[in-house]
Amino acid sequence: MWLAGRETLVHRTGYKQNGNRTRREQRGGGRLKAIVWTAVLVFVAYAAFKIIPVYIAEYQLADKMQEQARFAVVNHYTEEQIRETIYKNAKELDIPVAREQIKVLSSQQLVQISLDYTVPVDLIVYRVQLHFTPSSENRALF
Repeated sequence: MWLAGRETLVHRTGYKQNGNRTRREQRGGGRLKAIVWTAVLVFVAYAAFKIIPVYIAEYQLADKMQEQARFAVVNHYTEEQIRETIYKNAKELDIPVAREQIKVLSSQQLVQISLDYTVPVDLIVYRVQLHFTPSSENRALF
């Protein structure tokens, strides 16, 4: 329908002669968009629920490695004692690591601890492999 004003022509699509929208144009467009956005938000929340705890555990393990490196220099722990302590902490944090993956170099003046591991995270439609390499080093003051 064309409406002619004084000097302006306006074309309105989807309107009947009496000015009401047709029911065909009102069906489901907004509803589908709302469903898609809700699904995306639910997936993002689920992914965050699965991934964030893995990063928190990695941070806690790195902090424990730094603490252990400090104490190991002062207390003259052996490499095996340091490795066992880090391994126990990793298991408490549910980090999938083997004792052999924990690299420890200990001397009178220096302690170095490093670890290289991967955590698989299943996100239902996609599987993510998060790779971490925390390390710590501490030197004696004397």
